[in-house]
Amino acid sequence: MPITPTALAVARAAKGFMPDAEGIALYDAGQAGGRLGPLLEIGTYCGKSAVYLGCAAQDSGTILFTVDHHHGSEENQAGWEHHDPEVVDARSGRMDTLPFFRRTIEDAGLEHAVVGVLGDSPTVGRYWTTPLGFLFIDGGHAEDVAMTDYETWAPHVVAGGVLAVHDVFDDPAAGGQAPLHVWQRAVADGFSPTATTGSLRTLRRQLGARTSGARARSRRRPGGAPRR
Repeated sequence: MPITPTALAVARAAKGFMPDAEGIALYDAGQAGGRLGPLLEIGTYCGKSAVYLGCAAQDSGTILFTVDHHHGSEENQAGWEHHDPEVVDARSGRMDTLPFFRRTIEDAGLEHAVVGVLGDSPTVGRYWTTPLGFLFIDGGHAEDVAMTDYETWAPHVVAGGVLAVHDVFDDPAAGGQAPLHVWQRAVADGFSPTATTGSLRTLRRQLGARTSGARARSRRRPGGAPRR
């Protein structure tokens, strides 16, 4: 079932960084994984990717969980290339993308299929027990942040489940290398690459694929909204 024109229009209008082709590929991957269990994304920003994945969850008869503290990752902060002053809370002076996310999901008619989890990725992950059919990693792009997201959440992906990683660039001049290193780590752990669309890469977990649990990192910064 293709994504509806209404949902596609809402996704296009939402703040964020995901071309249509990547969004449709994400939707397709979410549908494939959704046949095996719920979907989960790390890094939500204003909800653009959550529309594609929420539609995939809806069409697969499951749920999308989104994990984000909604105060933005490093590259979203003031002084960085992807900072947007419109998402800054005038009262606190901090980024707050939660109201934008809620509005996006409401406009897309996906409140029944998308459950927003407000919190830091490794903190939520420490208490997570539900197996996942699909995992999308698109949180903070610092090396330690991205790798911790992988180590925290990849063990929850079931055999045959799908892992998607965004902003993967082979050329350092095109983008940061942390997502590429996550993808390389997943391959080394036994995930099999399945597709590449733009900077979006998907893999499938094979039976027996090994993933280690989260490691304690003293330099860990809160995970959060990506360049989306």
